[in-house]
Amino acid sequence: MRKEWLRKLGVIFIPSLLFVAMRLLWTTYHKKYHFINEPIVGQCMAVTWHAELFIAPQVYRKLRQQQPTSAIISQHFDGDLIAKTLSFLNILPLRGSSKRGAKSVLINAIKAIKEGYSVMITPDGPRGPRYSMSDGAIVLALRSNLPLMVVNYQAVSYWQLKSWDQFVVPKPFTSLDIYHQVLYIEGMEKEEAKKYLQTQMTTYAL
Repeated sequence: MRKEWLRKLGVIFIPSLLFVAMRLLWTTYHKKYHFINEPIVGQCMAVTWHAELFIAPQVYRKLRQQQPTSAIISQHFDGDLIAKTLSFLNILPLRGSSKRGAKSVLINAIKAIKEGYSVMITPDGPRGPRYSMSDGAIVLALRSNLPLMVVNYQAVSYWQLKSWDQFVVPKPFTSLDIYHQVLYIEGMEKEEAKKYLQTQMTTYAL
């Protein structure tokens, strides 16, 4: 019972504090953008590694300020924290994962796409292994014929947590190289597309 109440309190207070920290640190970074190819206008599947969630959603919202967006987020406690934090960036949650609620979240993601939303997903979430590639982003992209928008970054100086994803938090006033690329997978088989996406995402990852 106590643990349950502590988690409820955590979901109320932690995301607000985390978002403030994200935004404050963001203002101190020296940011250099690298556009590997032409940016897209309109809907997309936005993909980033779980370890890069401190920065990637902020990059996405800066580049696509007006695009309605939902994010597929796990039903675990850490997913609750991520969902509430992303809501401050006007990114709405679609709750589920490959193990819990997969079918329902896929249906809801397809509905969101039909309503004009882009969908954000971490292919190696919610539990890894790090830099592994689940089917979700590829299945949705192939089914909806949407391009994949990939955001990675590299930081000169950073903290790295001892979690399964080795979550990265760039230190204040460090330099960030931010990489943006758009991938098209129409006509590919699922496994071919997964391998292609994994290769491209790891090219510019930390």
